[in-house]
Amino acid sequence: MAEHFEMRIDTEDDIILVRRKVRELALACRFDVFSASAVTTAASELARNVWTHAGRGVATIEKLDDGSRLGVRAEFKDEGPGIPDLDRVLVGGYSTAKSMGLGLSGSKRLVDEFAIETAPGRGTKVTFVKWAPY
Repeated sequence: MAEHFEMRIDTEDDIILVRRKVRELALACRFDVFSASAVTTAASELARNVWTHAGRGVATIEKLDDGSRLGVRAEFKDEGPGIPDLDRVLVGGYSTAKSMGLGLSGSKRLVDEFAIETAPGRGTKVTFVKWAPY
């Protein structure tokens, strides 16, 4: 049976809890140090985006096992303002929160699979998968 966790992101402290859970699952999947750090960083950035831009949301984190490899899948969902210019944001360096603007674009580079659904006024859902490198 797959491990599956649904975690609220309502406070800044919740970002730390999401980060810890992703790291815990990455280590359980035998990720090397670099891969565990990459997936943990991506999760932390995306959880922070939920809190910063929407104020609250939900992270769903699960351990994957496709029979030949192990991995971590995470989904971050909010009902915030959405992203009006997704292409610009994914290039990197653009921010509406006075940050470096590397959260989404950097997270995308750190994982193996990345999908985003967003629309202005309708929230955002970001999903990623990172497989253990063997």
